[in-house]
Amino acid sequence: MKVAIQGIKGSFHHIVAEKYFGKNIDLLECLSFSEMPDLLKNKEADVLIMAIENSIAGAILPNYALIDDHQLTICGEFHLPIQHNLMALNGQSIEDIKEVYSHPMALLQCHKFFKDYPHIKLIEDKDTASVAKRIRDNNLKGVGAIASVLAAETYDLTILAAEIQTIKENQTRFFIITNNKDKSSVSANKASIKFTTSHSSGSLAEVLTILAKHDLNLSKIQSMPVIETPWKYAFFADFIFKSYADYFNAIEEVKDKVEALEILGEYNKGKR
Repeated sequence: MKVAIQGIKGSFHHIVAEKYFGKNIDLLECLSFSEMPDLLKNKEADVLIMAIENSIAGAILPNYALIDDHQLTICGEFHLPIQHNLMALNGQSIEDIKEVYSHPMALLQCHKFFKDYPHIKLIEDKDTASVAKRIRDNNLKGVGAIASVLAAETYDLTILAAEIQTIKENQTRFFIITNNKDKSSVSANKASIKFTTSHSSGSLAEVLTILAKHDLNLSKIQSMPVIETPWKYAFFADFIFKSYADYFNAIEEVKDKVEALEILGEYNKGKR
């Protein structure tokens, strides 16, 4: 199993890959999300792990666009509790740290902790685990990273302060993505769709009413602009259902009420 992730070993994407598929995987490290779809297209990867939303920061809109633009298939999801840890080279204390590098989101989620350490300068970086690796590779003293426990273990760093995120109940939802064009799964209990409605009054409400009528529980809805048509929006929606027949009937009815509808994936909901 060749699994592509954004980031490197020790990243949160790496944690999800191992929790979902086990440790016996061939990990492909990507510097950005945008380079990941081509790995599927060129059959260099079997599956992608892609963060899609955070319980604090909300949806990652560019990733919705990547899934849509490349016609990728969502085949699963995983919810990961995000626990940020301050780490540095072995033998140092928090008083020795002058600079801390990490992903902007990680810095934002830990800002309250650092108010007690005004001598530490916070600096944005591209990835959490890559900073941990750089500290190890270059033997950087006085420099800390905010990253996962796995990153500390992978790069032999000492955790100076554990779980420093301001909001302790912090989770990120990840999509498991393939290039499989057959998006149907009768064993599924969750689906992701994209649809566009007309500008007529109540058009979106009509769609949501149909979903509710068939006992579909809307768990997420996100609007995104249709680039080719100014001031027109598409909706990405996730919903949970008990009966595949109810879901099928709802989709058939919705098709007649919208301008366009696409199934992005049918899968089993992840545990929170």
